[in-house]
Amino acid sequence: MMKMKPPMSVKMRMNKRTALTLLTVSLACIALPARGSAQILNIQKPPTHHIIERVAEGKVVDKAGTAIGGAIVFLKNSHTNAVRTYIADDDGNFRFGALAQDTDYELWAESNGVRSRSREISSFDNETKFYFIFKIIAAKPVSLDGPATPQP
Repeated sequence: MMKMKPPMSVKMRMNKRTALTLLTVSLACIALPARGSAQILNIQKPPTHHIIERVAEGKVVDKAGTAIGGAIVFLKNSHTNAVRTYIADDDGNFRFGALAQDTDYELWAESNGVRSRSREISSFDNETKFYFIFKIIAAKPVSLDGPATPQP
C-alpha cells in the first residue's frame, strides 16, 4: 500500500495560518506604546530593598555645658573591636554615619586625657538616629603640699 501525501493545498493552509498568526502577534507588539512595554518590564524586575542608614551624632561639652571643640569621639564596633574616631568641630559636634543594623557599638569622648562616660547602641534597637551628649568633667588639680582647700 502506498502512502498518500496530503494535497499541497492543506500544507499551504497550515503555512498561511502560521504566517497569519505570526503577523498578528508581531503587529500587536509593534502597536504597544513604548510606556506599556517599559511598565511590563518594571513589573518583572525584583523589588529593591531600601537600606536604612543608622547615624550616631551629638555634642561634646564640659561641666558647664560649653562645647569642647577638638575633643575626640570614639566609636567601637563590639563585634570586631574596630574603633573609628571623629574630631569634634568648634561647636563640639560629631557624626558617625553608615552604622550596621546588626552590630552593637560603644561610644565615648576624650579631651586632654579625660574621658566621658560610655554610651551604647544595641543591634536590637530599631532606631535609625541616635543623639548623644558627652560631658567631660575636668579632673581637679591635686596639690602635693597638703590637702586641697575647697573652692566655692
